Amino acid sequence: MKKDEDKISDGLNQIFEIINAKGDTGELEEIVDQNDSSENNSSTT
Repeated sequence: MKKDEDKISDGLNQIFEIINAKGDTGELEEIVDQNDSSENNSSTT
């Protein structure tokens, strides 16, 4: 159950980061890269 809550929290944090980026393509690319790397890490565990 804790992992589900962590995933929800991470997803909400990512939404806020996207909102705060306000169209800054560099920052948006960073957010996407972070998400891609975290998905790769969680799929290997």
